[in-house]
Amino acid sequence: MKKFGFFIFLFCAFNSFAQDSTYTRGIINTLTSKTFWGRGYTKDGMKKAADYIEDAYQKIGLLPMGTAYKQTFNFPVNTFPGKMMVAINGKKLIPGKDFIINNESPGIKQKARLKQIDSLNYQATPSFIISLKDKLTWSVATEVGELTTIQLNKKNFTAIPKEISADIENKFIPNFQAANICGWVKGTKYPDSLLMITAHYDHLGGMGADTYFPGANDNAAGVATLLSLAKYYAANPQPYSIGFICFAAEEAGLLGSAYFVENPLVPLNKIKFLLNLDLVGTGEAGITVVNASVYPKAFAQLNEINNEHHYISKINSRGKAANSDHYFFTEKGVPTFFIYTQGGPSAYHDIYDRPENLPLTKYQDLFKLIVGFNQKLME
Repeated sequence: MKKFGFFIFLFCAFNSFAQDSTYTRGIINTLTSKTFWGRGYTKDGMKKAADYIEDAYQKIGLLPMGTAYKQTFNFPVNTFPGKMMVAINGKKLIPGKDFIINNESPGIKQKARLKQIDSLNYQATPSFIISLKDKLTWSVATEVGELTTIQLNKKNFTAIPKEISADIENKFIPNFQAANICGWVKGTKYPDSLLMITAHYDHLGGMGADTYFPGANDNAAGVATLLSLAKYYAANPQPYSIGFICFAAEEAGLLGSAYFVENPLVPLNKIKFLLNLDLVGTGEAGITVVNASVYPKAFAQLNEINNEHHYISKINSRGKAANSDHYFFTEKGVPTFFIYTQGGPSAYHDIYDRPENLPLTKYQDLFKLIVGFNQKLME
């Protein structure tokens, strides 16, 4: 009778956390808010996000993976904290909507005539280029180039660019400090065996003083899912230890995960499997698993669980790829999957990746699939 009651407890706990969409949505709304300024390099956005996640770890009851939750490191980055003014043919453009500046660009203050290079590119001086784009996509640079390039949204600007006026400020930070946030739940039977769940919490930050990139799907959704899983496992300790890492500086070139792999807080050979969550806020068109072909047995187990419970409409197999924080673990021989969802809004690395546009279509089912997969790994 006691054993039956224990299983009823686990069942209720599992469903309680699996259905806790309110908690997950709240995290996404918070991390994408103006206060966190795109979780990047201006207005202390990344630091505020790190403090928020560290506080969440403490409230959940995770143990620090090392002597503290934060694993700090430094790297160079080009930022745009101030002026971000561009006018074409005398018309001021809206940052993020009408134009973006390439991330490695130096600042510039200039008014000049434009010379057409081809149908999509115009030049003001040898070091100042204007390009017309179908979609504005931003990123992060760790160096400053010699060329200032501004991308214009073709849909919002149909006139021929003849004259430009720009006043843009950049600030290069040679030693920007960031931190990975690392915690764990101790295993009840095999504490030295570790299953790891990871997600990057950084995004692109701000472009100028008034425009920021919220990063709802990329990757507030991944962090929210990780924290929901942390809540579940803290309330339901497993035979294996379960680790949780929220990486910084993924958008700057997977720098946080690279630093952890070279300075591990746990022996890498103790990690029996790692699941990296990035872009998991949709799912109506299924999910894709990077490294599926590298670990066919594990991929078969994942499909076995899904086929039994019909969580996800389609699980796509993909090979090895250096496209998220799983990669350096893979290179060190740690078995890893990188999971991302498909379908839904197409916003990516732009100002439209907002929480109100994110459906979380398969959040609950992905949660259950991950818990089921981890359970299978511990059998």
